[in-house]
Amino acid sequence: MSHHLGVGQEQRLQGSHTRILLSVPPEEKEAFFPPTTLQALAALGEVTEREPAALQTEDAFRQALDGVHVLVTAWGFPRLDAARLALAPDLRFVMHAASSLHWLVGDDFWATGLPVSQAGAAMAPAVAELSLGFTLSLLRRTHRHDHALHSGRSWETAAGSERAREIGGARIGVVGASRTGRCYIDMCRALGADIRVHDPYVPPGDPLAESTTGLRDLLTSSDVVAVHAPATPETHGMIGADEIAAMRDGTRFVNTSRPSLVDMDALFEAVASGRIDAALDVFDTEPLPVDDRWRRLPNALLTPHVAGATADSRRRAGRIVVEEIRRHLAGEPLEHALTREDLARRG
Repeated sequence: MSHHLGVGQEQRLQGSHTRILLSVPPEEKEAFFPPTTLQALAALGEVTEREPAALQTEDAFRQALDGVHVLVTAWGFPRLDAARLALAPDLRFVMHAASSLHWLVGDDFWATGLPVSQAGAAMAPAVAELSLGFTLSLLRRTHRHDHALHSGRSWETAAGSERAREIGGARIGVVGASRTGRCYIDMCRALGADIRVHDPYVPPGDPLAESTTGLRDLLTSSDVVAVHAPATPETHGMIGADEIAAMRDGTRFVNTSRPSLVDMDALFEAVASGRIDAALDVFDTEPLPVDDRWRRLPNALLTPHVAGATADSRRRAGRIVVEEIRRHLAGEPLEHALTREDLARRG
């Protein structure tokens, strides 16, 4: 089975009868594709909509993908393995409206040579902004003051004895010079922070090269440690019990990436002891159970995995989807394409 067309054929598809299947969860559809964006997508071809949940059986998948040239996916779409791909012989391009692709594509997909892009860049400013908000809150002890006042502590007790810190001049260690990590770094530097970065893939000559350091040095010298590395086999458990123990007392720990990078048991013990404070958007179990241990800690600032889910980021993602499909059909280079090698180093 071949999924290849020449550039001229793709251009003729756009000019004649390109069929586009839009398959995103119904609760996210309008966020990604408000009327103006949906109209722009429709200008590129005939758009059919199917919910991912309705495509789980092979018969439903075959019917929905019949004659489809461009597939727009998001969370919940069936994995594109050999059996599924055989049911979509006309498929020429996959555009993922979200970020991570590990669960969607594998060896079977890469063997086809089909191009694939994702709109993860749309979420970078949103995730970085929440990470910055976490950083400011931990430094200023806002989370502790808020919890103390809400729980009925006295004014003096809520104020506490430890002085807050400002971000200007604070040493912030960033684990991972990803798109999000770089956006976070720019935000922190604009406020006067002193940045150190751990990322073995920062090349010589990169603007961040002079700020790079080893992981142990970063952990032992930072006022704030912020995790922005992707979840890959290489990064799994990279911040383990030894690394957490190496952090200085009073370190603030921020994770808006993935829990798999961190020994969450060791982190919990360190936070529960009061030795460090943490702000987390991601957890081993999601949704977080109502009686989960993390909910009981006054020095843990928690959000329900919403870092990238702003109204603005969803709209940006929809626009990226439309523009990437336009580039594909016009035979222009894609701006957000991923290869198998890219995916091995990115979440």
